[in-house]
Amino acid sequence: MSPSLCYQPIVSPAPATLIDQHGKLQQGLFDASVANLNVAAFRLHSVMDKPVSRLAQHFAYKQFQFVCVSGPDWLLAIAIADVRYVCSGFAYLYQNNQPVREFALLAPLGFGCQLSVSPQQGLASMGKGQKQWQINCAAENWTLRCQASGLDADLTLHFDQQPPLALAAPTGYNGWTYTEKNNALRVSGSLLLDGQTLDVQSARGGIDFSAGFMRRETSWRWSSINTLLQGQVLGLNLAAGVNETGVAENALWYDGEIQHLSPARFEFDRGQNTPWRVTTLCGEVDLTFTADFCRQEKLQLGILASNFRQYVGHYNGTVHLRDGRELQLQHCLGLAEDHYAKW
Repeated sequence: MSPSLCYQPIVSPAPATLIDQHGKLQQGLFDASVANLNVAAFRLHSVMDKPVSRLAQHFAYKQFQFVCVSGPDWLLAIAIADVRYVCSGFAYLYQNNQPVREFALLAPLGFGCQLSVSPQQGLASMGKGQKQWQINCAAENWTLRCQASGLDADLTLHFDQQPPLALAAPTGYNGWTYTEKNNALRVSGSLLLDGQTLDVQSARGGIDFSAGFMRRETSWRWSSINTLLQGQVLGLNLAAGVNETGVAENALWYDGEIQHLSPARFEFDRGQNTPWRVTTLCGEVDLTFTADFCRQEKLQLGILASNFRQYVGHYNGTVHLRDGRELQLQHCLGLAEDHYAKW
């Protein structure tokens, strides 16, 4: 059997609300975005099956939103994460053979930080004055604005009716996670660095909306590509460590169509600057990744801890489409990530 035909998961219609009127999670892979998570209808229980306090439930809920825009030789990444005790954000612009512009923000207890409650409506924002960024979520596009010491971005990522990777899965004993991603999106707008314009006409972007009651200790590996490959649009998302209870958080987009992928495997030497091997169980993906830059952060804040590394680099290898075609990736710009969190 062809690698691309090995894995054919069931994809269900997106529910009207992620948590139904009985407080139950609607889980699975969905064919569209879930606009209303209806988090207020969920009642979190302890591992001894007792309802936790509303305050404990509030602090157990985690959420983050992320946008990446990738040009031929540059990559812009912006994130906002709310883990209740603290809100953090970062932004950086990578350019081949140039110093990386990198910025970070931290807001204890989330003061001055907000996130959208829906992937289709709402604003995520952080910072003020000369260092601020915001992500405006809408049903047809996400808009990104960023100002930070010479970096000025005003960009729109258009969905153009391309279906997202949208899924919900139980997490740990009593939690759940909703994840929505969409890659290889058309980009419009402006991006300036020190007053100089970077061409976004051939750029492609990706979005990530993730929220839920995640494990107290969480770790994941992640791979993402947004590119043009021989004139066709290609996006890739692979992950391991969070959403793997009956569903896999893996997909590729090619020329506007989504293809769900089998579970992903990441092989690398942590802390060593050696190539990664990224594959899928059924052989649809076989790539190597070589890092050029690492955005890293280690935090130890009492009950919280984070060991975060996000890499920019280049992918080489093969990807198999559902129809049997094999795509060759050569020196393709993309992201990889290795993260541990205690939250």
